[in-house]
Amino acid sequence: MALFAIVIALLLEQIRPLGAQSLAARQLRVWTRQTAANTDAGTALHGWLAWSLAVVLPAVLAAAIHLLALWAGGWLLALAWNVVVLYLTLGFRQFSHHFTTIRDALEAGDDERARQLLARWQGGDTSRLGRGDVLRQVIETSVLAAHRHVFGVLACYGALAMLGLGPAGAVLYRNAEFVRRYWQRHQAAGDAPVSQALLQAARSAWRAVDWLPARMTALGFAIVGSFEDAIDCWRNFAARFADPNEGVILAATAGAIDVQLGGGAMRPQPAASAASIEAVCAAEGLPGQPPQLAHLTRVVGLVWRVVVLWLFLLALLTLAHVLG
Repeated sequence: MALFAIVIALLLEQIRPLGAQSLAARQLRVWTRQTAANTDAGTALHGWLAWSLAVVLPAVLAAAIHLLALWAGGWLLALAWNVVVLYLTLGFRQFSHHFTTIRDALEAGDDERARQLLARWQGGDTSRLGRGDVLRQVIETSVLAAHRHVFGVLACYGALAMLGLGPAGAVLYRNAEFVRRYWQRHQAAGDAPVSQALLQAARSAWRAVDWLPARMTALGFAIVGSFEDAIDCWRNFAARFADPNEGVILAATAGAIDVQLGGGAMRPQPAASAASIEAVCAAEGLPGQPPQLAHLTRVVGLVWRVVVLWLFLLALLTLAHVLG
């Protein structure tokens, strides 16, 4: 069931992607805002309560509906519910159009427009970025978006699907990522501030939820890319990123397609380990070639090869289940 649900949902998402103003997205924002407003009292306990209501409760409801559909209507009704959940939680097209428009601007030599489009995507100031920095940030933002909108969702869905609770995994991952980003963004903007206890709970929970999916994504990049280089970067440089899960993904990406990522976002190299050639090369980022337009094509190929890899593995698991 999981394989068919994923394939159908991916096809639907490609044909008719959901935008940021879709009914589901608007309702998720309302739910996230209301749970914080009604339960966030500034303590750690209330922070975890708000997070549980925003993330865990919808996941439990998704699992309950799945089991009810399976009991009342059989596997076809349950399959339909799985497709609906995956369609709502996957988001290939939610970031791919940003990537495409920036790539087109860079190919046309319009670096200024590329910077403007990148700023619109990231929500930050990119006016001082050079062409190489724009390319680097496009690659980094794209692979992280692919992980959070596609591979992470599929990893959690697949893991819980083995227990018969696939929809719960997809909802848990998507909501955990969303509430952390939503509360953090509005706290910084000051328009809907939440307590530090709630922010800390959301960040801690997100790191825990994303720990295994991030490493599964990194492993996928290594398998379909340059395996030895990806694993080497993962082992030696992932810890230099502020976010350990992002570090694993970006380090593996850098090695997989031979591109220098990181730059100023990385922590300084410890003096004790600075003797190696790789460490010296990575003083301003990871080892690899400076970002070029060709790397954007490699990123697209890398992402789609991982999609095919996971579908192939799911097909093998499905076949083993049928034959077993």
